[in-house]
Amino acid sequence: MDVHDLDVFLLVGSGVLIAAILAVRLSVSVGLPSLLVYLGLGLALGEEGLGVQFDDADLALAVGFGALVLILAEGGLTTRWEHVRPAMGLGLLLATLGSVVSVLVVAGAAHYVLDLRWEIAVLLAAVLTPTDAAAVFSVLRAVPIAPRVKGVLEAESGLNDAPIVVLVTALSAGEIADSGALSFVGLIVFEIVVGALVGLAVGFGAARLLRQLALPASGLYPLIVLAFTVLAYGLAVLGHASGFAAVYLCALVLGNTELPHRVATRSFVEGIGWLAQIGLFVMLGLLASPSEFTLWHLWTGLVAGAVLTFVARPLSVLVCATWFRVGWREQLFVGWAGLRGAVPIILATIPLAADVPGSRDLFDIVFVAVVVYTLVQAAPLARLARWCGVLRDDVRDLEVEAAPLERVSADLLQVHVPRGSRLAGVEVGELRLPTGASVSLVVRDGTPFVPHRTTRLVRGDDVLVVATRDVRELTEQRLLDVGRHGRLAGWDAADPA
Repeated sequence: MDVHDLDVFLLVGSGVLIAAILAVRLSVSVGLPSLLVYLGLGLALGEEGLGVQFDDADLALAVGFGALVLILAEGGLTTRWEHVRPAMGLGLLLATLGSVVSVLVVAGAAHYVLDLRWEIAVLLAAVLTPTDAAAVFSVLRAVPIAPRVKGVLEAESGLNDAPIVVLVTALSAGEIADSGALSFVGLIVFEIVVGALVGLAVGFGAARLLRQLALPASGLYPLIVLAFTVLAYGLAVLGHASGFAAVYLCALVLGNTELPHRVATRSFVEGIGWLAQIGLFVMLGLLASPSEFTLWHLWTGLVAGAVLTFVARPLSVLVCATWFRVGWREQLFVGWAGLRGAVPIILATIPLAADVPGSRDLFDIVFVAVVVYTLVQAAPLARLARWCGVLRDDVRDLEVEAAPLERVSADLLQVHVPRGSRLAGVEVGELRLPTGASVSLVVRDGTPFVPHRTTRLVRGDDVLVVATRDVRELTEQRLLDVGRHGRLAGWDAADPA
């Protein structure tokens, strides 16, 4: 790639990104999952649309795994542990035992009903089984369901990628036939357990370090937190363990630790997660070739998706829920809300990159199943949640924006009272801040409190001042004047405020 190619890439890439972000609004207004809009955008740009050629399965697999790492990191960092903790047992069981049940049912139907040979039947079942973290995190957070149910679905989608990736990779490479089923099961257990331990170790170690580390700029905290989650993935993969389990658990630990600038970190990783989803779905849309879809592809995709949605998924939920006190309506919702998205399509690129016979047909079948059944499942989700009694109508979590007071065009200023500053001893009312600015909080010895006009500032205080942007400069200048000259600054002509 030369400079000219880079210029073209940046021009086209920025345009696609802007169109994709604007499409989020469109998808919400018409009730479509945003991932389908991104897939459609990729199809429109592809060889059958504007003519962009993209058929590199190896590159698609690498980019897909990278995007999935960022999506899982965003999911873990924005998931509340108090919601996931009571549901972790069922979520983990769905990610393991539930996946086994789904694979067996769909593989059997694909072989005996659709007449697929066993290798492709098992690959199809394995690829379609995992729920998609991006789809679950984005769709369910728009629906105010009970924390326990949300926790089950989020835990499952964050953990079920690990065993399925191992299974699909082994099937594509023919490792199961060579090593035997028992050793393969041991490999899955090893990868998940070691990956989980690596993720927890990196997460707790990073949390301890960041609580003691004072970085020079607040914008560095979101970067280093995200970097630690990716580090957990890299270390796990280096040790031949599950990087997906590692990145999700590391992010879950860091997201539920009291770290500096948590709100800014959350907003940053949400943006990165959206960027990863957009890039991933557009790329997968480019990789697909709808003109090659035959009636057989459409029929096979519809039947396989129907077996998964209406038979295998409910059965897997039923088998796993028998170990827990879960009502049938809650089971129905959990079964229906197991949304597929980019993950099955990404997994379908593994046999495609390995040149498994029939892998292109497999990719087309999976593409059809994902698009159709994502629409089928997502559309009635809110109404189904209400009917199943898992829709929470009372109090929702407040959405806190990291961008400081954008709606009122204001900024939050932090002022430290250092040694020697004449701010020490000045009462809040004596600051005489301009109209549109006020002291909202004082942090003294690590304890925050709302000050009164007569509250006297002391050395070491951190003062939080809210100021509209039209008076921000005046506010900063006033604070500097009082810090240099004391409470009487500005009262005489020789010392203007």
